[in-house]
Amino acid sequence: MSKYADVIVDISHEKVDRPFEYIIPAHLEEQIHCGSQVFVPFGRGNKQISGFVIGMKEQADFAKEQLKSILSVVEKSTSADGDMIALAYYIKTNYGSTMNQALKTVLPVKKSADPVQEKYISLTADERTLQEAIEKYSKDKRSVAKLRLLQELEKESILPYEIVRDKLNIARPTLSALEKEQLIRIDIKENLRDAFHMKDKQEYTITLNPEQKRIAEDIWNRYQNGDLRPSLIRGVTGSGKTEIYIDIIDKVIKEKKQAIVLIPEIALTFQTVLRFYKKFGERISVIHSKLTQAQKHDQLEKAKRGQVDIIIGPRSALFSPFPNLGVIIIDEEHEGTYKNENVPRYISREVAIERARLSRGFVVLGSATPSVESFYKAEQGEYQLYNLEHRATGASLPDVQIVDLRDELNAGNRSMVSRKLDELILDRLEKKEQIILFINRRGYSSFVSCRNCGTAIKCPHCDVSLKYHRNGKLMCHYCGYETSMVKTCPSCGSKYIGTFGTGTQKVEEEINKRYPQAVTLRMDADTTKKKQGHEEILSAFANQEADILIGTQMIVKGHDFPNVTLVGILAADLSLYNSDYMAAERTFQLLTQAAGRAGRGAKKGEVIIQTYSPENYAVRLGAEQNYKEFYKYELSYRKLLGYPPVINMLGILFACENETHLTQKCNEINLLIERRIRAKEAARAAQNKIQKIGPSEDVIAKINDKYRKMIYLKAEDYSDLTDIKDTIETYMEENPDKQISITFDFSMMGNRKG
Repeated sequence: MSKYADVIVDISHEKVDRPFEYIIPAHLEEQIHCGSQVFVPFGRGNKQISGFVIGMKEQADFAKEQLKSILSVVEKSTSADGDMIALAYYIKTNYGSTMNQALKTVLPVKKSADPVQEKYISLTADERTLQEAIEKYSKDKRSVAKLRLLQELEKESILPYEIVRDKLNIARPTLSALEKEQLIRIDIKENLRDAFHMKDKQEYTITLNPEQKRIAEDIWNRYQNGDLRPSLIRGVTGSGKTEIYIDIIDKVIKEKKQAIVLIPEIALTFQTVLRFYKKFGERISVIHSKLTQAQKHDQLEKAKRGQVDIIIGPRSALFSPFPNLGVIIIDEEHEGTYKNENVPRYISREVAIERARLSRGFVVLGSATPSVESFYKAEQGEYQLYNLEHRATGASLPDVQIVDLRDELNAGNRSMVSRKLDELILDRLEKKEQIILFINRRGYSSFVSCRNCGTAIKCPHCDVSLKYHRNGKLMCHYCGYETSMVKTCPSCGSKYIGTFGTGTQKVEEEINKRYPQAVTLRMDADTTKKKQGHEEILSAFANQEADILIGTQMIVKGHDFPNVTLVGILAADLSLYNSDYMAAERTFQLLTQAAGRAGRGAKKGEVIIQTYSPENYAVRLGAEQNYKEFYKYELSYRKLLGYPPVINMLGILFACENETHLTQKCNEINLLIERRIRAKEAARAAQNKIQKIGPSEDVIAKINDKYRKMIYLKAEDYSDLTDIKDTIETYMEENPDKQISITFDFSMMGNRKG
């Protein structure tokens, strides 16, 4: 009896966002399973394309004579098991994408690279045969190379191929001849590439304090008793959340299961891997964007083969193909980098919870400043909340002072360094203690403008100002456009062009001038472009090869430098007044995390927050590291204005190169949404109102030559939003429009009712 497969073809287009039915040939039945990548004939021309098997069955939905057969299984390709296929379907359903896009998300590396091969030359001749061969070749002047190799193999029966080729200068024909005479054998050993290199493992024994032990044991006992609700650990900076993670993972591994540890930044990989390596040795691996394609493939292959128990990395590590996943840890769970900015725009926390559910595992979230959404869910009982109120070492939290930059200006100080911060920097340099200076902006200056007419120099492809970099280039941080610094204003022709604002490069320049006795390092997206860039900078600072570390957000997340006793936050307002309902939350989180880098060792830490808004509750409570009070303020604000997590919210982004066509299509979809809202509300007697905002221009009205408009929807019932998403997708399938792209942002979700 024939078997049949549902196959999603490897084309990212809505018209093929459905399975196509194929016959499984008898000779391929044993090779094909749910998740296999296969070649199939497609379309009228039977073009050979690849696709994914997402289901198998005994009965066909169509007449057999109408169906085509699968051609072959794709060689050297990864494949998804049933759980990963189900996870892809969850992503497609909840975040708006084609099934094919979702599959490509959960299968980030599809084609394998050839494994690393190590060759060895082994002696196969017995002692008598070897001596006869040596005697024979010693009499033949044309066999000097053969003689040299056999004499070496007489001393050492196995030699690396590279030694034989490069040091003994033995060519391939000589080896082939000896192999043919059955005197030697060439052995090939295939190894998977390492993603990192460490020295010998050090013994690492964890001794949890009573607070840590209570939490670790309770999480484990709940898991053993079948309570798989996510656990949220809110622990002050330096409270030892990582030690709890390690203790839990140790228990999971002893149960013959595996663990995924998500971290928000590549910059955290080095320190995190080091701590885990001390405990688990070579049973860990890493995944991140700086790895080569071959390295990424090999790490996934190690996970699939069971050669590693732990994968550590940013967002994409979530899809590591472990066969028996036990726990997913999400450190610094509040971070915005856990949201995927490309389609599908999933949020890692939600997808991790679904993946853990599919594998009967559990999720542990940790942060000093949990997202408002996560803390709200903990209050509602969806998550189990744990609190760590003290630093693990017994060290006290740093002393924090807020400096009002308006007072500095009135006192005649126009420098980016306040008088108090200057005093403390000089003090720390004298004491040989280290300093972190944080600014939430890379580059040399914020923007370039004409002093005569006020025109800002903008990117020709995006509706944003170009940023000036010290190499004399103007750059767009959205599309990557780059040009030389302008000499005259393109609007009025004036030569009076000036740079405004402050970036990390400009801070570095001023600090070097002001404190020539100090060694400084700068860490931002520009200085960490090269491979190993993060590790080199962090290692140098950890080894106290520099006095001052200047950087953007990546330097304030999770790092532990015991000799840092001063943190200066140069401009706390930069993230405070964004046109985003989460601006205060992000500011509070940044200030708390930055302040938490000070005084983590034996010495007391101090923090200076420089701001023009000292009275703002995010700044004031961030200085106090008072999360609970901030949460209370912020939740009141969200309830008052109707924002997540008290209500669900969906953003629909429209993008098109033709502005007129964009407006027309937005209006068309807007009418469709309004009709659907009226129908739903009429059916339930005006209960659970759905609020619509827009269409209107996006915050950035043009990126990469595409104009952008937004429609926002708010609803108490989450299913109302997915229903409208499905309605729009169906409409676009029936009325295809290649000019327009529509992206659904479901990563602003609150409490999912319904």
